Amino acid sequence: MELSNHFISIKKSPILFFTTKPPFSTKALTKPFDSHSPKLTSPAHSLQLETLKILEWSSLCNQLTPFTSTSMGQSITRNAKIPIGKSKEESQKLLDQTAAALAVMESGPLDFSGIEDITRILDSAVSGTLLTVGELCAVRRTLRAARAVLERLKDSGDCSERYAPLLEILQNCSFQIELEKKVGFCIDCNLSKILDRASEDLEIIRSERKRNMENLDRLLKGISARIFQAGGIDKPLVTKRRSRLCVGVRASHRYLIPDGVVLNVSSSGVTYFMEPGEAVELNNLEVMLSDSEKAEEIAILSLLTSEIAESARDIKYMLDGIIEVDLSFARAAYAYWMNGVRPIWTSEGCGGISSSGGDYLLSIDIEGIRHPLLNGTSRKRLSNILGSNSLNSMEVDEDSMLDTGKPSKNVSEFPVPINIKVECGTRVVVISGPNTGGKTASMKTLGVASLMSKAGLYLPAKNTPKLPWFDFVLADIGDHQSLEQNLSTFSGHISRICKILEVASNESLVLVDEICSGTDPSEGVALSTSILHYLRDHVNLAVVTTHYADLSLLKDKDSRFENAAMEFSLETLQPTYQILWGCTGDSNALSIAKSIGFDSNIIERARKWVEKLVPEKQQERSGMLYQSLLEERNRLEAQARKGASLHTEIMELYHEIQAESEDLDGRVKALMAKETQLVQLELKAANSQIETVVQNVETQLRKASPDQFNSLIKKSESAIASIVEAHCSSDSLPASETDTSSYTPQLGEQVLVKRLGNKLATVVEAPRDDETVLVQYGKIRVRMKKSDIRAIKSDKKSKATILVPSLKRQVCMVHGPEEVSLVSDTAGIPVYLCFYIFWDSLS
Repeated sequence: MELSNHFISIKKSPILFFTTKPPFSTKALTKPFDSHSPKLTSPAHSLQLETLKILEWSSLCNQLTPFTSTSMGQSITRNAKIPIGKSKEESQKLLDQTAAALAVMESGPLDFSGIEDITRILDSAVSGTLLTVGELCAVRRTLRAARAVLERLKDSGDCSERYAPLLEILQNCSFQIELEKKVGFCIDCNLSKILDRASEDLEIIRSERKRNMENLDRLLKGISARIFQAGGIDKPLVTKRRSRLCVGVRASHRYLIPDGVVLNVSSSGVTYFMEPGEAVELNNLEVMLSDSEKAEEIAILSLLTSEIAESARDIKYMLDGIIEVDLSFARAAYAYWMNGVRPIWTSEGCGGISSSGGDYLLSIDIEGIRHPLLNGTSRKRLSNILGSNSLNSMEVDEDSMLDTGKPSKNVSEFPVPINIKVECGTRVVVISGPNTGGKTASMKTLGVASLMSKAGLYLPAKNTPKLPWFDFVLADIGDHQSLEQNLSTFSGHISRICKILEVASNESLVLVDEICSGTDPSEGVALSTSILHYLRDHVNLAVVTTHYADLSLLKDKDSRFENAAMEFSLETLQPTYQILWGCTGDSNALSIAKSIGFDSNIIERARKWVEKLVPEKQQERSGMLYQSLLEERNRLEAQARKGASLHTEIMELYHEIQAESEDLDGRVKALMAKETQLVQLELKAANSQIETVVQNVETQLRKASPDQFNSLIKKSESAIASIVEAHCSSDSLPASETDTSSYTPQLGEQVLVKRLGNKLATVVEAPRDDETVLVQYGKIRVRMKKSDIRAIKSDKKSKATILVPSLKRQVCMVHGPEEVSLVSDTAGIPVYLCFYIFWDSLS
């Protein structure tokens, strides 16, 4: 196909319909999304499938479904076929892609809304089936949307290195830009029609057909109008019958079209649909042009179909890349939703620091992990994560995936986070403890965490989880009894272990629940010991659960064995679901039986049998020691919590004191300014009142006789004394110190504290025997020595005797420290002059 003068030339291109072989062979895709490697041998493949089923891998994959943005990604997660790394390098690449997707999500999710699953369309094109206009538009939309995803990643600027793992997925993909342009040039996808410009012949045919239709329509409308005027029809009627345009006429007036051809008759027989003789040639031309237009459109569709068929392989490869990017973002959104953290791989040279400060090597170091299928209380709402893509806007039953209820403070956190710590060099871990204590759940959590890290998923744990990369995760958990295969519980169990031993390698993780149970205990212990010794020499790590106490003794003879126990509280007779590494657990069967209501005589008889079966009561002493260690650990944990709480309170008080001290100078200045303003207002009011008294006295003196002067003077003195007394509050009275040796502050009393700059504080606690008092200044509480505290005493002198120094202080606060003289005695001075001297001294 070639573009010439902006038209697709199809003159020399035959209409192509592939009826034999497609133009190329469709090989298997280069990016399979099957969770199971095609290179696995049949036993290994079957065993791996069973392990995935045991660990409920499909349920975990289904949790990713709401986070996918394309129908293809949704199908992969629902069918549990998300990619799992076949090597450490592949798993590392998947983790890098998840990290890159999280980085992209910081600036908003990618838009996958235009990407459709066009695999069936591509297969149809390859098989030779002619594609419709809608299918061609679907291909164009997908190509354009996929290219937009790549451009968004490329336009990241300085973040391109962070997005590199995602760009690597699409860097070798062909987005068929020319094919997209050809489809857009030929087809209007909004109107779903082929455009005239698709080919030169099509444009000519449609142009000629348009002119012919105009002539035909004009001719028939004129004939119909004449028939109507002649009374041959109720209203002019031009219609189409048998793909030809004609006019309607009453049967009684058919003579009005003498050379017409009857194409059809109405059901009542009243109306004839006739083609006039003048319109025959034009109708023939319309039919011919219509057929030519259809043939030309089919040729264009055929040409575009062949173009898509030739590019089908590249388009499928590009779709695989888009699916990979979509799954990367699904993993990233899932990690954000469950507060996941990225795991890292350990090897033979792994190392760590123990809580006690000693150096030791850790092969697995996972803190606070929860099983993802149980974890719900700490997850974020989906609406905070999902973008506006079409699939993400679908209704999601969050209640089925997210426990929105918040546990009360009195209820234990569920699921209980566990710690998994295995030293390097350990090959077999034997977990003991009571039933329903969490042994199986803990083992499953380790298996799921290993699979998640291989698949590029973050783990619902704390800090940075560390674990080896396992080539196989092989599990024997549950009852494998089979009536069809004539297998008992023990037979099914041993049969599966046999398969595991055949498949496992030195990089495998083996999980066995209740090893060799369901048979004679002595033979079960012997067979278990032999199996564990084999696993010790042939696998990376084996974790088994058991009630056989003898298996816990293997650690004493070989350092490659390790013990672990599930904690059980004898106080509540309930498991705590915590793993105690390096410990051996009791089954606590008798305690559990007693708690559920067993007859006390049966329990007591069973205890006597235990004493007889265990030499020298070793088990009892071991259990007592174990319980004492648990109690000691609980006591230390309680002390640690109390210390942490005390530290928090001290830090809060420290920050309060620091804030108070930083703002102290500003508060002092503000208080001084406020006090100064108040004094000025008081003086102004006093001056105004005294001036009024003086004016009144002056007026009365001018009119009064000499013998009335004394009474006027006394009256004026009384008035001035009242004014002064009204403006001298008790707060301005001087504070005096008392004898500190005999003074004892009382609860609630206000005192002066020397070390706080003689600040006023309140006693909030009675004095202790050590001569210390707890006082509060603002929000700060501080314990002071009794000698640093002074009492505030009210002066009992009359206000008349302290009037002069009080006014002098108030005036000095406003007008400066210069000396101010107040006249309080009028002896030897004329009364008129006395008042003016007093007035001048105030002003």
